[in-house]
Amino acid sequence: MTEPILSVRDLKVHFPIRTGGLLVGQYTPLKAVDGVSFDLMPGETLGIVGESGCGKSTLGRAVLQLIPPTAGQVVWLGENLVSRSEDELRPKRAEMQIIFQDPLASLNPRMTIGDIIAEPLLTHTPGLSKKDVKARVKDMMAKVGLLPQMINRYPHEFSGGQCQRIGVARAMLLNPRLIVCDEPVSALDVSIQAQIVNLLMRLQKEFGLTLMFISHDLSVVRHISTRIMVLYLGRMMEIADRDSLYRAPRHPYTKALISAVPIPDPVLERDKEQIALQGDLPSPINPPSGCVFRTRCPLASEVCAAETPEMEEAGPEHSLACHHWRD
Repeated sequence: MTEPILSVRDLKVHFPIRTGGLLVGQYTPLKAVDGVSFDLMPGETLGIVGESGCGKSTLGRAVLQLIPPTAGQVVWLGENLVSRSEDELRPKRAEMQIIFQDPLASLNPRMTIGDIIAEPLLTHTPGLSKKDVKARVKDMMAKVGLLPQMINRYPHEFSGGQCQRIGVARAMLLNPRLIVCDEPVSALDVSIQAQIVNLLMRLQKEFGLTLMFISHDLSVVRHISTRIMVLYLGRMMEIADRDSLYRAPRHPYTKALISAVPIPDPVLERDKEQIALQGDLPSPINPPSGCVFRTRCPLASEVCAAETPEMEEAGPEHSLACHHWRD
C-alpha cells in the first residue's frame, strides 16, 4: 500500500489576541485551525473548502511551516516538520511550494519576471551558471503558456491570468512534490479560471504533483479535486472523495454549501432544494461550545452544545463530525 506523502495530525494554529485592554494585558486564543487531521497521498489533489474565515489559508501555510503550529504534527515523507529550525526546513522548502491568491501582489514589481521565476533556483541551487538558470526559466515559461521572449518584462505589463502563470512557473521551477494552491483563481475572470485550473491539472499529470487546492468555489474544487475537505471555524466537518461528497453529502454544512452551487440547467436550478444558513460565522475568539456549527445548524440539539463531535466513518473514505448525521 502506498504511504502518504503528507500526514497531518491534530494540527492547531492559535493566535493570541489581546482582549483585556492595553493595561490589563489579557490574551485570548483565536483558534484559526483547531485539531485538523488528514493524509495526502502522492499524486492526489485535496480540495479544501469553506466560508471566508474558516481557516483554509492558515491550514495551508501551517502545513508549509510558514506559520508555526501551536500543536500537532505535520509529517512530510515520514519526518515531522513542526518545531524544526529554519536551517533544517530549508531543504524541505524546495519540495513544497505555494501559489498565492493575488497574482500581481505576489510578484515584486521591481523585478523582471525572469528574475522572479529564477529566485527559487538562486536560493536552493546557487552553483548554477547564469546560462543554465536562464535556460530553465525559459523552458518553464513555455510550459506554463508564457512566451520566453517576455523574460525581461515587469509584472505590471501582464494581465492577471498571465501573472498567475508567472506564479505557477515560480512554484514549479524546483520540480516540487507538493504545491499548496491558496485560492489561485479567485481573483480571475471565469474563463481565465478554467485556463489556470486546466494548466495545474496538466502540470500535475506531467510532473506527478500532489496538490492542496484551497477555494471557496465548489464548482472549481469539484473539477480539480480527488478528495474534498470541508472546514468550518477551524474544524473539519467532512472529508470524502469528490463524487461521494457531491452526490451524497452527509453533514448539514456541506449540504448547505453544495446547495448554493449554481446548476447551468435552468429547470434543475429552479427545482433544486435551497438550504440557507441562518446567521453569520461566529467569532473564532469565542467559538460555540460543543459543535462549532450548532448555532447555524437545523439539526442542533442539547448534545450538540455539550459535546464536540468526533470524526466518524460514514462510508469508504468518507468521514464527518456530526452527532445527527444518521438522522
